[in-house]
Amino acid sequence: MSVLRSFGRFWWDFVVGDDWRVAVAIAAGLGITAVLTHWGVDAWWLVPVFAALALAGSLWRATQPTER
Repeated sequence: MSVLRSFGRFWWDFVVGDDWRVAVAIAAGLGITAVLTHWGVDAWWLVPVFAALALAGSLWRATQPTER
C-alpha cells in the first residue's frame, strides 16, 4: 500500500506542484475543450489560452508584495 501512496503523492506533487490554481485552470481548459470538441467545435486553441492565463495569474500572485 505504501507504494501506491508514494505513487499517488508523486503524481499529486507533479501535477499540482506549488500552485493548485494553475492545475485547476489547466484541468478546466482541458475539460471545456473536450466537451466542445465532442460537440463538433474546433476548440484546440482553448488549452493554450487557459495555460497563458494561468501562468499570468500565477506570476501576478508571485510578484505581489506580502502583507506583514
